[in-house]
Amino acid sequence: MLSEFSLIDQFFARRAAKARTIANGTLGIGDDCALLAPLPGEMLAISTDMLVEGRHFFPDIDPHALGHKALAVNLSDLAAMGAKPQAFTLAFALPQASETWLSGFSAGLFELAERFDCALIGGDTTAGPLNLCLTVFGSVPPKVALRRDAAKDGDDIWISGTLGDARAGLGVLRREWTADATDTATFRRALERPEPRVALGLALRGIAHAALDLSDGLAGDLLHILERSGMHAIVDIEAIPRSAALRRLDPQIQQRCTLAGGDDYELCFTAPSTARAAVEAAGRAVDIPVTRIGTIAARQSATERPAISWRDAGGNPLSLSLQGFDHFHAD
Repeated sequence: MLSEFSLIDQFFARRAAKARTIANGTLGIGDDCALLAPLPGEMLAISTDMLVEGRHFFPDIDPHALGHKALAVNLSDLAAMGAKPQAFTLAFALPQASETWLSGFSAGLFELAERFDCALIGGDTTAGPLNLCLTVFGSVPPKVALRRDAAKDGDDIWISGTLGDARAGLGVLRREWTADATDTATFRRALERPEPRVALGLALRGIAHAALDLSDGLAGDLLHILERSGMHAIVDIEAIPRSAALRRLDPQIQQRCTLAGGDDYELCFTAPSTARAAVEAAGRAVDIPVTRIGTIAARQSATERPAISWRDAGGNPLSLSLQGFDHFHAD
C-alpha cells in the first residue's frame, strides 16, 4: 500500500524535479518551503482554487481530465491577469491511494503544466473526501496587469472562444436536457477539459483595460468588473458567441447556458473602441477567436448601482433575472 511519501515521490516529486532548477533561484519540492522570486521588474500574480467532489466535478470523472481541469482553472486566473505562469502548489485529500487513479490524475496535471512551463514546487496530501486545492504563481509587469477595476466609459466588452458548452454538458449529465452523442461529447469536453487562455492574456497586455475569466457565468462575472470599476454594461445577447452544438439546443436553454452557466473559463475583457483592430489581431496571433458583445457605460450618479442592461439584436431592452454560480447554493 502506498504511504504518503511514496505517493508523493512516485507520482509527483520525480516529475516535478526540474522545479529545483527553474529560473530566478526557485527551490521546489524537497525542502520545508519552496522559494520563488519574481522576474526583474515584474510582480508575482498568485491565485488559489479549490475543487470539491460533488460540487465542482462528478465522482466518476476521468482522473486524467480532473488533473487537467484542476490546473487549468488556476492557469485561467493568471490568463485573466495577463500573467505568465511560473509555478504551482498542490494540496489534496484522497479517500484512498489508488495507483491507477493517481497515475491518470498526475498525467493530466503534468501534461498541462509542461505545456505552460509551470512547475510543481510543493504541496501536501492526506486521507479524506476527495478535495483538490491548487495555488498558482505567475509574473506580470505592474503597468500591464489586467485588473477588474480598470474598465472605462465607452470600452468595448469582448469574449474569447464560445460560452455555454460547459453548462450544457452539466445539464446533459444531470439529465436536465438531451443531446446527440457528438454534441454530448463536445459539451462534456468543455466541462471537464477547459482550455486556459494564457496566450491571449499575454497578447492583450497594453491593449485591454480590465479582464477576468468566466468561471461562474457571464451575468455574475461581468458584474464583478462593473462593481470594481463603478460602471454599467450594455450587452447584446445575440452577439454572445456559442458553438454549433449549443445552437442545436432549445433557445431558452442556450440563453441559460451562455448567460449564467459558468465553468467556461473564457476571458471577458474590456478595451477602448479605438483598439478593435489590435484586439482582433491579438486573437489571430494566438489563434483564439474574440467577439465583441457590448459596451461599458458610465453610471448616471455615484449612488446608482452597477448593472448589466441586456439587449436583443435590435437594441431593445430585455427583462432578465440572472445570477452567476453560487458555491453555497445549488444551480
